[in-house]
Amino acid sequence: MTPAARISAKLHRRVCLILTEDAVLAEELLARKRLGDQIVGRLSEKALLVRPGQLDVILDELKKMGHTPQVVGK
Repeated sequence: MTPAARISAKLHRRVCLILTEDAVLAEELLARKRLGDQIVGRLSEKALLVRPGQLDVILDELKKMGHTPQVVGK
């Protein structure tokens, strides 16, 4: 038996994510200029990583789009 491969990982506190219900909505958010500038990367089809300190900008823009974002752990 060979030893398991080691995987390097970092754990970050206070990270802001947008979790969408489907990949199409995530694409729509990335395509919107004001939101796209605040998103650092895509973690999966439905998970987007937000630039630190941009929660209020993100929330305002989502509300303008007609969404009702749920904030967890603010």
